[in-house]
Amino acid sequence: MGQPDNHLANLFLRNALRFVSLRRVPLIGDFLSWAGRKLLPGDALVWIQIQHGPAEGLWIRVNPRTGQNVQRGIAEPQVQQALVDHLRSGMTFYDLGANIGYYSLIAAHLVGPKGCVISFEADPEIAARLRENLARNDFSHAKVEQKAVWSEATSVSFARVDANTSPDRGLGHVSPDTSCDTITVEATSLDRYVTAQNSPDVLKCDVEGAEVEVFRGADRLLAERHTILLIEMHSPENHRALTQKFVELGYTLRNIDENHVLALPK
Repeated sequence: MGQPDNHLANLFLRNALRFVSLRRVPLIGDFLSWAGRKLLPGDALVWIQIQHGPAEGLWIRVNPRTGQNVQRGIAEPQVQQALVDHLRSGMTFYDLGANIGYYSLIAAHLVGPKGCVISFEADPEIAARLRENLARNDFSHAKVEQKAVWSEATSVSFARVDANTSPDRGLGHVSPDTSCDTITVEATSLDRYVTAQNSPDVLKCDVEGAEVEVFRGADRLLAERHTILLIEMHSPENHRALTQKFVELGYTLRNIDENHVLALPK
């Protein structure tokens, strides 16, 4: 992947909002877009320290084009606060759809070396970056599983979104399509996985629409453990189906922002 000059990358990160507004100006905007593509390729990555929030001071490798909210520590503040409110030292945290690991880093910091973080990321390239981010912060109590989480232990087709559309490939998802843009990845169910690993005290799920399938494979875990759940809902249909399921299992639900639901055991 491209290695931009750190001064240039950080200049771009600090002034990203200003650049966005200038791109709307005729001629100037065209020039800035051209210069940005030349100076900062789409696959450019740079190490930065997070400036604010519960991840303050932690290192993460980001794309300068998209990393400004991560650097400032302001991405999805309600999700960050939910982790702060419910994670404690020594707990086990599962991060489903961890991507490059922003929330895994927060969790690893909060649970400390006596705790455990298990991060699931199906995309092999992004899983490698996730491992780098955890290692850079010496989080040896965090583990990366390069797997999808699904309703059963199987293999699934996983669509990798083009890096020009999503530089961190955060929109990758399980797909029935087997076109040239998909890869085959190993999948596990939560009920299967916890037979050999610590069950999670807290679980975050962001799986780009597959959340119903994920929790079809977690009936035993949720009935026996009543894990705290933090879920991004990707459709009204998924929201309705999972709300009904969790209420039947004895959970109380709260919408913490437009897309995320926090499910707490009664």
